[in-house]
Amino acid sequence: MPRIVTQRAATGAQGVVAARRRLTRGLRWALLPCALAGGMLGQTGTGFADTLFDTLRGSWSGSGQIRYDDGTAEGIRCNAYYTGQGAELRLAIRCESGNSKVEIRGQLKAQGEKLSGTWEERTFNASGEANGRVSDGKMSIAVIGGGFKGAMNVSTAGGKQSVNIYAEGIKMKSVSITLGKS
Repeated sequence: MPRIVTQRAATGAQGVVAARRRLTRGLRWALLPCALAGGMLGQTGTGFADTLFDTLRGSWSGSGQIRYDDGTAEGIRCNAYYTGQGAELRLAIRCESGNSKVEIRGQLKAQGEKLSGTWEERTFNASGEANGRVSDGKMSIAVIGGGFKGAMNVSTAGGKQSVNIYAEGIKMKSVSITLGKS
């Protein structure tokens, strides 16, 4: 009789081990979606930039208006080009009216929701460091440098892009344009 108990105990122990293996295997598959979701949740900050930057990349064209510090304004035609990969974005916006040109260039890098980089307007000879934020479909940038202050807001919706630029310390006061993908 002790032999039977020992044999049953051994069989029972093997059964417990086999049951633990099945449970562990089942838990791995059950927890995999949770682990993946947790990984994606940890990336939401860069997700805003990645999504907006991916939407912006490419060529855009449209029109708008430029206002000067003396109160005058005129219509402008613009082309915008966005390049880069991942959390980096390079931009070039060129606008032209009958009397003037605006040429904006920038290089931005996102870290979570924060943006940093450089920005310049070549026609009015203004440049500086750019800092800002990115959120769902929008970015806001403040630019400061060499007696110049500015801000640039970009938003996208429905295949359109709205760009608003405000400046202090140069002849250009503001630029407002609406662009569509070219």
